[in-house]
Amino acid sequence: MENSPTKLSGKTWTVIVLLALVGQIAWAVENNFFNLFIQDAFGASLADVALMVSASAITATATTLLVGAWTDRVGKRKVFVVAGTLVWGLSICLFAVLQQVSATLARDAAAAAALGITLTIACDCLMTFFGSAANDACFNAWLTDITDDTNRGRVEGVNSAMPLLSMLVVFGGAMFFMIVGDDGSVTYDYPVFFTVIGGVVLATGLAAAALMKDSHPQRRADTSYFRELSYGFRPSSASANRMLYLVLAAYCIFAIAMQVFMPYYVLYLRLPYILGENYVFVMAPCIIIAAVFTILYGRTMDKRGFSASVILPLVLFLAGCAVLTVFVNGPAVFLGSMLMLSGYLGAVACFGAAIRNNTPLDRVGAYQGVRIFMVVLVPMLIGPWIGSAISASSGAVVGFGVVGDGFTPSSLIFAGGAAVALLTFVVLFAIRRLEKREPRK
Repeated sequence: MENSPTKLSGKTWTVIVLLALVGQIAWAVENNFFNLFIQDAFGASLADVALMVSASAITATATTLLVGAWTDRVGKRKVFVVAGTLVWGLSICLFAVLQQVSATLARDAAAAAALGITLTIACDCLMTFFGSAANDACFNAWLTDITDDTNRGRVEGVNSAMPLLSMLVVFGGAMFFMIVGDDGSVTYDYPVFFTVIGGVVLATGLAAAALMKDSHPQRRADTSYFRELSYGFRPSSASANRMLYLVLAAYCIFAIAMQVFMPYYVLYLRLPYILGENYVFVMAPCIIIAAVFTILYGRTMDKRGFSASVILPLVLFLAGCAVLTVFVNGPAVFLGSMLMLSGYLGAVACFGAAIRNNTPLDRVGAYQGVRIFMVVLVPMLIGPWIGSAISASSGAVVGFGVVGDGFTPSSLIFAGGAAVALLTFVVLFAIRRLEKREPRK
């Protein structure tokens, strides 16, 4: 007999939407504008950008693992979410003064640029530490605490839609801070932009302090902290939680598939023979459609279970990648993007809910680090290199070693992503067999 979904209060939904959206807005700023800032303000090289991205990814993984396990130990989530979000906002505001600080402390322009690059990378890691502590580790653990297998699908549907919706907010808002030079070059009023974003995050921390109720997870102070850190990476833990690790493995493969083309997706759409600068008129409605689909589809996960629900999003994802690989005209790119993004967000919602449903309730915080390791760090270290190699082998490289070491992504990156995603079905077959042996309660 199907259980009726556990209802969450309006105040709880407000906290979920607010923290999920504003948290993803902050990450969208980091992922999209810190790279622009370090190049525009200090003339950073691609190697500097790559170093900043790598350092941030490692910081996020380590922070989520360390802080997540610590919240289990003390049996509290809210204080970490609120304090982390407040300092997260302040750390974003730091970027507003980096140009002034580097110019004041350095003896000349070259030294100021070098110092500015160093400070930007260091501040990015600092911001990532507090952001990951508040969002990746504690907010996500709190979400698992307050939900159950009757409502996690719909909650995860909302949560999973936020990363792309936040991009609309960030890029739309950034237009108000855009500065167009006489030569047509585009930059931004970074001090004001970062101050506004930091202020929004800071205000969100204050709102969370007033509205959020702690989930009061079970304390694990009876075991060694360092033993808890390693718990999720032991073979015995995988054996005791087979479904969880199978879902993580499937999610890892799917995330690698996404990373094959997603870092180059906007670059591809902006190519003059694809959409050019009108790409936003395709991306924006596709993101909205995908977000609505995901929010509505989350209910299916609650009713039908993981393996039955994730198939449709994966099929949509593969269909979208196929269309984007073969066709380059505007209507086809719109259709392919809509299918791909809907499948991507829908699948992420299913994976996220399944992970929450199978996470041991006495180690929710500790497993947030395992989740970030499996579905963020590993895919980021593998996927982009596959996409880069595919574009390079297709002869789409331009200006290498001559004009900024840039390259033009090939449509074959979508075929590469689809090929990797097909491997997800191998793990799903094992998940389906385990579900039959251990039926859903």
